[in-house]
Amino acid sequence: MQASSLTGIKTLLVALMMAVASVAQADRQPLDQVVAIVDDGVILQSELDARVNTIRSRLQGQGTGLPPRQVLEERVLDQLITENIQLQMADQMGMRVSDNELNETIDRIARGNNMTLQQFEEQLAVEGVTYQEAREQIRREMLVSRVQQRQVDSRVRVTDREVENYLEQTSDQTETTTEYQLAHILVSVDNFSDQEAVAQARQKAQRLQQEIAGGRDFQSAAVAESDASSALEGGVMGWRSRADLPSLVTDIVPELPLNQPSEVLQSGSGFHIVQVLDRRGGETRNMVEQARVRHILVRPTEVVSDAKAEQRINDIYQQLVNGADFGELAREFSDDPGSGSAGGDLGWVSPGQMVPAFEETMMNAPVGEFTRPFRSRFGWHILEVQERRNQDISEQVRASEARQALYRRKYETELQNWLQEIRDEAYVEIKNS
Repeated sequence: MQASSLTGIKTLLVALMMAVASVAQADRQPLDQVVAIVDDGVILQSELDARVNTIRSRLQGQGTGLPPRQVLEERVLDQLITENIQLQMADQMGMRVSDNELNETIDRIARGNNMTLQQFEEQLAVEGVTYQEAREQIRREMLVSRVQQRQVDSRVRVTDREVENYLEQTSDQTETTTEYQLAHILVSVDNFSDQEAVAQARQKAQRLQQEIAGGRDFQSAAVAESDASSALEGGVMGWRSRADLPSLVTDIVPELPLNQPSEVLQSGSGFHIVQVLDRRGGETRNMVEQARVRHILVRPTEVVSDAKAEQRINDIYQQLVNGADFGELAREFSDDPGSGSAGGDLGWVSPGQMVPAFEETMMNAPVGEFTRPFRSRFGWHILEVQERRNQDISEQVRASEARQALYRRKYETELQNWLQEIRDEAYVEIKNS
């Protein structure tokens, strides 16, 4: 919800920047009238006028027709009442927006509008809004957003079954728009009755597949050894939609990771290998390099100083150097209860899962070798990368996006319900002018 909160603040800021303060007019008013009492707070005529002028300026800037002044004032007053209720709730909850938080938010808003902070302040001055007025209004919006998050978030639940249903309903929406850039190698067979020729062709295709999987360039292999008409183009067949894919690979290509060769496929013309060079449109694949890792952790405590923890991890490291078993040492000495009992095994780890110090060491560690002791915010570690692999996490990404989409839908509904509830429960008295 942080992104949506900032969007709301940015929208408010644009409105503020377009507003023209009516300071002189306000000075001519002998008294500032109370237009509404809201629980323990009040809304003043000057607040209502300022918000109405802001909204009028925005609508005019957008070329949107304005309703009658009285109608606009009624709608704005209703908005201010709901906002006032939430600000009182924030105060009761002890919520505060520090100056540092406010400064960071304003800085992000300025950057989002391609301005420096100085340019931002200058633009506010041009539009007749003081920098202090803008700061206080943004502070209010941040408090309102936090109250909403705390109160509404607990009312929103997205179940696994809802995510599954969402994915099923949307699974075909991107598939028809996805295109694949393919490369192809053919080892032809002229006569499948010739068993020796078939065996030789199959062996050649299997050899090529293994070499490409081991790092040989697919297109170079195609130029050198493919019998297909596209061989001199590196086997590149161009962009194909799923409907245009050869039937032999229709079900294989959508699931094939980028730049990895397919298994050897057989057709009436011989043996084939295909590779997806790129995808466009529809959904994209999300490939990450994962590492299967185990580690030993020694954690400093109130009893064990950092220096003593470092000495202990160095002793463990020396035992490893002398040939001790990593798993046994992890079970005996590791302070990570989750992995220690499993010999230090953390399973397959994706980028971003671990703290920076751990991830940096993991990414640079040779496979099959334990590292020297290093420090993270959790303590002292020794790790070993046992394997690496490229893994397609598209399904996990799609599931996460589906969950977020469902959350946003439910949140908006629950937010409106909650706003109506707090308005109904509040004491509101609107004063007649």
